[in-house]
Amino acid sequence: MILIWKNFYGSSLSSSLIVIANSLLISFLLYYGISLLLSHITTSPHSSPVSFIFRTILITIFLNSSYFICEQILEINSLISSAIRELGENILHKNICFTSLTQEINSIISLDKTSFNIFSIQGLLKGFISFGLLNLIFSYSLRYVLLKVLLLISPFAFLTLIHEKTSWFFKSWFKCLLSLLFIQIFVSFVLLITFSITPSSDLFTNLIYVGCIYTLMKSNQFVRELIGGLSATVQTSFFNFVKFI
Repeated sequence: MILIWKNFYGSSLSSSLIVIANSLLISFLLYYGISLLLSHITTSPHSSPVSFIFRTILITIFLNSSYFICEQILEINSLISSAIRELGENILHKNICFTSLTQEINSIISLDKTSFNIFSIQGLLKGFISFGLLNLIFSYSLRYVLLKVLLLISPFAFLTLIHEKTSWFFKSWFKCLLSLLFIQIFVSFVLLITFSITPSSDLFTNLIYVGCIYTLMKSNQFVRELIGGLSATVQTSFFNFVKFI
């Protein structure tokens, strides 16, 4: 995923952003030097120059290696989610993905084309699942864009660690990045549970599939309540569509 992100934005842009971040780092150094000089004049307490220099060296390394660090984080997250799906494929002998899920649901929840009624039980279930899958497409597209933006500004996030008054930005950035990545792991578990359900055309099994789709739709909300972060949920209400009809 990080390779696609680099190809999308181009190496020139990422290099330019690192140059800008390094320029801002020089501004922080000038600010610290001026504030240190004023602290000697006003005899006000100030942080130790030794600790600041040591922190600056570490921040400079992290800043210039920010895209590499993000690449490793994405790689670890991808390995975990892939391991979960491969475990399910080895046990259930099914391809754990959204395409297979759609095909399996369509084969189980079928409608009589000659007597189609959207207000019947099967019609409502089919409509809810269809709109749920549409909701997932928009939500994961939004999540993909948000993740790209967070990766793009990673040099500036590491830069804010240089001062205690700006370190809150890195904490918020990291929490948002972690929540968006954890959704992928959470979704892998939900898909694994969904495919472990024995296929059947009875109403109870259909309702379980609806519950699984609803869980996927609310995965971002569940992760936000667990660890916080950004919202990547797109509200697409099937019931509003039914009222419109």
